[in-house]
Amino acid sequence: MVDTKKIIQRNKFWAGILLAQIILFYAISKSDFLIKLHQIFFETQMEFHQYIFSWIPFSFGDIFYLFLGGYLVYIIQLSFRKTKIAIRKALVLLNIFYFVYQLFWGLLYFQPPIIRNLEKTNPTIEELKQLTTQFVNRCNQDRTQVKDDRNGNFTIENIEKIKTELVNSSKVPYFQNLKKSKAISIKKSLFSDAMDYTGILGYYNPFTAEAQYNKNIPAIGLPFTLAHENAHQKGIAREEEASFFAYLEGKNAKNINLKYSTDYFALKSLMIYLSNKDSLFVKQIFADFSAGLKKDFLAEKEFYEKHNGIGNTILSTTNDWFLKSNQQDGEVNYSYFTVLLIRHEIKELRFTTQFQKHK
Repeated sequence: MVDTKKIIQRNKFWAGILLAQIILFYAISKSDFLIKLHQIFFETQMEFHQYIFSWIPFSFGDIFYLFLGGYLVYIIQLSFRKTKIAIRKALVLLNIFYFVYQLFWGLLYFQPPIIRNLEKTNPTIEELKQLTTQFVNRCNQDRTQVKDDRNGNFTIENIEKIKTELVNSSKVPYFQNLKKSKAISIKKSLFSDAMDYTGILGYYNPFTAEAQYNKNIPAIGLPFTLAHENAHQKGIAREEEASFFAYLEGKNAKNINLKYSTDYFALKSLMIYLSNKDSLFVKQIFADFSAGLKKDFLAEKEFYEKHNGIGNTILSTTNDWFLKSNQQDGEVNYSYFTVLLIRHEIKELRFTTQFQKHK
C-alpha cells in the first residue's frame, strides 16, 4: 500500500530543494567574482565534454534530448494514474536539469554585456546609409568569388573547411579572454526537418558542448549560423553577442563562403534597422544588389515563406519568455546586434571619410 503522507513529504522536500537552488544561483549571479570563476569552470567542462563527444559523428546531445522527451511522456502518462508519484519524478528531474543547466551554461548570461566595451556613437542617417551601401558592395564582391551549383545558386563545396577555420580562428576584438576550442564539435541536428518550420537555425547543447545546425537552411545563411553556434561553444551566451562575435570572426575570414555569409547577415541587419527610419532607401538599395546576390536573397526569402508555420509562432513566444528570463531583451533582438555592429564599424567609416576629405 502506498504511503500517501510520505510521498507528499518527499514532494515538499524536492520543491524546497528547487526553491533553494533558484535562490542560490540568483545570489551567485549578483557576484562578479563568482561569475568570473564560473567562466573558468565553463571552459574546463566544455573542453572535457568536447573530448568525450566531439569524435562521435552524430549529435549525441540530440539523442539525449530524445530520451529526455520520452521520459517526460512517461511522467505525463503516469500523472493520470499516480499523480503524486508523477509529481515527485517531475520535481526530481527538474532539480537535476536546472542544477546542471545553470552550472554548465545558465550563469554565463550574467556576464557583463559586451556593449560596455564599445565606444558609444550617434551615427546620422546618412552615415548609416553609407555603411549599408558599403556592405552591399562587399556582398556583391564576395558573390563573384563563391561557387554556384548547376542551377546558378550559391553552394558551399566543403563545409568542413569552414568548421576548421572557426575552431582555429585567432582572437577577435572585445573577446580576447576567450579560449580557443580544441576540437570540432559542430554537427548537423537530427531534428533539421522539423526545425525548418520553427525558424531555428541552430542551437548549443550545454550538456554535451555540441553545436547543432539545421542542415536544410539556404546556403547563404549556413556559414554564419556555424560561426554563431561556435561562439556559444566559446562561452558567449547572449544571442546578439554570439552574432557579433560571429561577425568579427567572419569579417576577415580566409574562407570566402564564411565571409560572404557574414557580410550578408550584417547587410540584412542594417536594412532591417533602417527600414523604420527610411524605408524608401531600403527599397532603393535592393536595386544595387548584383544578380547573384539578389538570387540568394530571394531564395532565402522563399525558403522561410514556404516553411512558415504555427511552430514559428509557438517557439517565438517561448523563446521570448526564455530570453527575458536570462537577462536578454526578448525575441531575438537583432537591433542590439546592429548597434554593436554600427559602434564597431562607424569609427572606421568616419576615419575613411575624413581621410578622403583631406587627401
